[in-house]
Amino acid sequence: MSIRFKQLYPIALLGFFALTLWFTPPPLAIAPKAWQLFTIFLTTIIAILGNVLPIIAASVIALALSVSLGVIEPAKAYAGFSESFILLIVAAFLVSHAVHKSGLGKRLSLHIIRRFGHSTLGLGYSLIATDILIAPAFPSNTARSGVLYPIVYGLAHDCHSKIGDGTEKKAGSYLMMTSMAGLTISSGLWLTAMAVNPIGAKIAETMGIHISFGSWLLYALLPTLVAFILIPWVLFHIYPPELKSTPDAPKMAREALMNMGRISRNEWITGAVFLGMLTLWSLSGIFPIDKAAVAFGGLGLLMASKVFGIDDFRTQGEALSTLIWFAILFSMSTQLAEMGFMGAVADHFTLYLVGLSWGWVYLLLVIVYVLIHYLFVSQSAHLLALFGIFLGIGITSGVPGELMAMMLLFATNFNATITPQGSSCNAIYLSSGYISARDIYIYGGAITLLNLIIFLAIGTPWILAVTQL
Repeated sequence: MSIRFKQLYPIALLGFFALTLWFTPPPLAIAPKAWQLFTIFLTTIIAILGNVLPIIAASVIALALSVSLGVIEPAKAYAGFSESFILLIVAAFLVSHAVHKSGLGKRLSLHIIRRFGHSTLGLGYSLIATDILIAPAFPSNTARSGVLYPIVYGLAHDCHSKIGDGTEKKAGSYLMMTSMAGLTISSGLWLTAMAVNPIGAKIAETMGIHISFGSWLLYALLPTLVAFILIPWVLFHIYPPELKSTPDAPKMAREALMNMGRISRNEWITGAVFLGMLTLWSLSGIFPIDKAAVAFGGLGLLMASKVFGIDDFRTQGEALSTLIWFAILFSMSTQLAEMGFMGAVADHFTLYLVGLSWGWVYLLLVIVYVLIHYLFVSQSAHLLALFGIFLGIGITSGVPGELMAMMLLFATNFNATITPQGSSCNAIYLSSGYISARDIYIYGGAITLLNLIIFLAIGTPWILAVTQL
């Protein structure tokens, strides 16, 4: 009975909170239905953040309540399921499985390690480079960490750095921390490298800001390059490995490549399809090319060539789950904006920024957006809850729309290591035993600060310059 009480208590407490908020008079001249939708939306986010309910369960319940209580019209509530960018994410998830299954991802990683793996620092760079190269086909940093983690773990063991014998710091700790930190910039370099990136771009589009695959890459290129150069080097000095040289790593990579043999038929097909998709996505800002159609076309080719089989669908339940909860939460977030909730909140907070130049407003909004991630477990929930509000405040205060939108989108990714729970991929690296929660708070926080400085100091003038081209 006590166990059942412990399970039901958070749900009952959350229900009491929702009812209290529901019957509270709407502030700031917010329309009653907008306030009711905000109540459901906020309760859903809290349920997700507090692990009261899985994200898909919380989202489905929120959809049912929103429609049943007449808060949202059914057509608008289900509109997210027809959004092409959400279908793009699902198709890209399935294509990423083919990249992993074919062995192409592993071969690419081994080639990079063979070339740059002569030292522990070089291995750090090679891991992030691998991550960056495979990121466009993996719309999830968690999915990519699942590919990278075994490589990092194997490299640590090959460097005779193991758990439980006092050699953790020899190389494993540094490599784990570096790979985890690298995900913060690879996720922000490509529009398709993180599931929430297209969602943020779509929300920005509702405010008149158009972000294409190509323009995103151009905005991200310079600050990401600087971060790529600095992150392994900074960690090498503040979180140094005991083993500085790894002369055997390239040899082991060559041996592994020899064992893999010649590039297989499936790797050739997957590589050709992958490059074709990247090319078409990069041209989508110039020509009328639908990115979701490109992804489904690539998936179709992989299925026709038997690289991705029918049986593979049975193992990809995450794709369907993503389609459902992304579509629901996006629809709710969009309706909040259409009902005027975002605008009312933005107008209210703008009053506190009166007299400040747009530069100070921009700086304060970005810093607060990053720091508040201490309270979030999910990058997706962070963006869905705050991106629209912060972007609205920035635009109202005179901050250039493209600059405000892109910096908030970058921050959604580069703040991932601020806490152990800051991103779901952190848990994978933490579970290795090579790094502790305290390590992530200290050195992950240091990387977040480094990213913040890089993107503000270098990314800001770069984005402003690009928008003038």
